[in-house]
Amino acid sequence: MWTLSKSHKSRLAIRAFKTMTDAIILQGSYMPSSPTGERLTEALAQLSPEIYGSMGDARVSELKGLEYVIDRMPKGIEHCRRIVLTAQEDLRDTAFEEIMPLKRRRVSYRVSPDEMCCIITRGYSEIYDFLTHITFLHIEAEKIRDRVTLGDEYSPEWRELERLVAMGEEPQGEELDRALWNLSVLLGRAYGETRDSYLALAKTSGPGGANNSLFRIIHDIGRRLIDEREKRRERLRISFTPSLQEVIGHHRYGGIWATNIKNKLRELGLHERPLHIISANMHSVANILFAAGMLRQNGEKAPDDLYAMIRLMRSRDMSSLAFAAHYGLTFLEDVSGAGIEAQIIDTAFLSSQVTHPALAFNERFVHDEKPVILVMDYAFGEQAFEVLDELLSPGESGHEETEDACRVCPLRRVASISIMGKAGILPGKKGDVMLATAHVMEGMPHNYLVDNDLSAVDFGADVAVYRGPMVTVLGTSLQNRDVLERFATSSWRAVGLEMEGGHYQRAINAGVIRGHIARDVKIRYAYYASDNPLQSGQTLASGPMGEDGIVPTYLITRVILEKILNPAGGAP
Repeated sequence: MWTLSKSHKSRLAIRAFKTMTDAIILQGSYMPSSPTGERLTEALAQLSPEIYGSMGDARVSELKGLEYVIDRMPKGIEHCRRIVLTAQEDLRDTAFEEIMPLKRRRVSYRVSPDEMCCIITRGYSEIYDFLTHITFLHIEAEKIRDRVTLGDEYSPEWRELERLVAMGEEPQGEELDRALWNLSVLLGRAYGETRDSYLALAKTSGPGGANNSLFRIIHDIGRRLIDEREKRRERLRISFTPSLQEVIGHHRYGGIWATNIKNKLRELGLHERPLHIISANMHSVANILFAAGMLRQNGEKAPDDLYAMIRLMRSRDMSSLAFAAHYGLTFLEDVSGAGIEAQIIDTAFLSSQVTHPALAFNERFVHDEKPVILVMDYAFGEQAFEVLDELLSPGESGHEETEDACRVCPLRRVASISIMGKAGILPGKKGDVMLATAHVMEGMPHNYLVDNDLSAVDFGADVAVYRGPMVTVLGTSLQNRDVLERFATSSWRAVGLEMEGGHYQRAINAGVIRGHIARDVKIRYAYYASDNPLQSGQTLASGPMGEDGIVPTYLITRVILEKILNPAGGAP
């Protein structure tokens, strides 16, 4: 009998998780404790994602993975018995509490203490992300239930946790130390590990915080499974509304978003100018172009070192957007539901008196050509195809609410498309840069070559640069060491993994094939390494990069801007 390799088994587990999730969406609902939910649990357990660390060890609870999930789920999700996933609905005029997770742009509403409604506007990738986190919480809940129930009795540690939570107040001083010691025994973790996670969540917990405390979270996920087994309360059910089932894959939000962008370009009289699209964060382009001018206007000297200027602004919590509004920047808040904000920058207003001296650009070229820069915030997974496909389309998609408006103002002169962002690196370390030569779609036979206008020489010696294929994954929470090592060490020679690049390239290829953009449009992909999923302590669960992310982020931004603002696409 043929023996499967570890990476093959993991790839089958990823495929199984995706297939079952797609089936659940069509089915309309499922329960994590049902046979369907158990199969999802088996697939995730077989996969054993790096970000979830010790999830597969029944002896201990996985705390770093728990922190990661809680920061990306609505507050109180661990207490719910009914969760409804739906398309965007007008719930803002109701008395329901609106909830926004700390690290996900996902609006939810608390319908009752036990029920929550979560708005899904980013398609399949958002649902995969959501169900992966729900499944992780269920696995951890099962471990807690099995450890604290001793026949008909509860363990002393569980009874003490219930007493503490019933008090409704966080312990202090010596009582806190005793409570953390008790919790560490219950979780099978060292006291220091438990305290670290408690303190990490305490920063954002409390009455007005984005999360509950570690004590309440552990209690609520464990209590739910105990009550389900003892049939005291109904089992948790996840439901998908018909409106969500109808919207998925139909570009509803992306179509409205793209129409708003095109109409604003026309309103500003910029729709006939050369357009350069950048998918990036909402601060780095504006800061390089305008922050130095803002400081000069305030009577301060901008540091000659670009990165020193950014650190200065961060230390003072300063923003350059108000200043930039007088020099050609128009901010577009998202009202479509896509969750993607944008900036339109008319470079005709630029001069060396405004920009940072580290940015080399040809003022005569800029004032003659007057390129327009459209900065769009990060998309989420498969949503990248939806928004860019709609943006490049002249209005042939057939969406009744957008078709006529898009035909009024197609994007006739798209000159470049640049994708910059963060990704997991395979051969290097945090802070390094990756340049894509291709995108390989994980779990699908779709691969896209990239004629990348960026090269290692563009970046000098400031950072290490790796050039090669990037793997576009279903979700960061589904990554497995064996699969990643195969991509890195086999003939694929992949240098990193991310969630959007392949979807962007699919939209670009479609735009070229359909004649919406020219074949010679400049394409640029650059990522900085926010994590290394193959190295312990460097996964996404280890936390954000903080100051270490400034150099690669602003270096990539500067290189892309110099490609746009100089003739022949390079620094003078």
